[in-house]
Amino acid sequence: MTITASAPDMDALEASVLSTWHSVCNLSDLEPNWGEAALVAGRQIALFRLPSGEVYAVDQKDPASEAHVMARGIVGSRGDRPTIASPLHKQVYDLRTGERLDADGAPLAAFPARVVDGIVQIAA
Repeated sequence: MTITASAPDMDALEASVLSTWHSVCNLSDLEPNWGEAALVAGRQIALFRLPSGEVYAVDQKDPASEAHVMARGIVGSRGDRPTIASPLHKQVYDLRTGERLDADGAPLAAFPARVVDGIVQIAA
């Protein structure tokens, strides 16, 4: 079974990165509503699993402070949008798109994520 989550225009994005999917960990390695950091293609990525089973991947680097801390952020939501709040200054970002939601500011890079046969894969 494949669960796909993250970028809103997944079809176009998937076509452009089809050969760059990286297997990162087992889905069972991720606790719901808790972040984990991983090194993917030389880049620090923060992974999040929601209780629904959806998996999201964003840059581990906080755009506001430039500290690599986003895996320790606070998972939440704004309406139907899953969010992550920076653990340092609580800026809120959409986990699907990386858009900053609480004020103007730099977005958080978001990466396509999927689960294939129980393995979390990230396109980076």
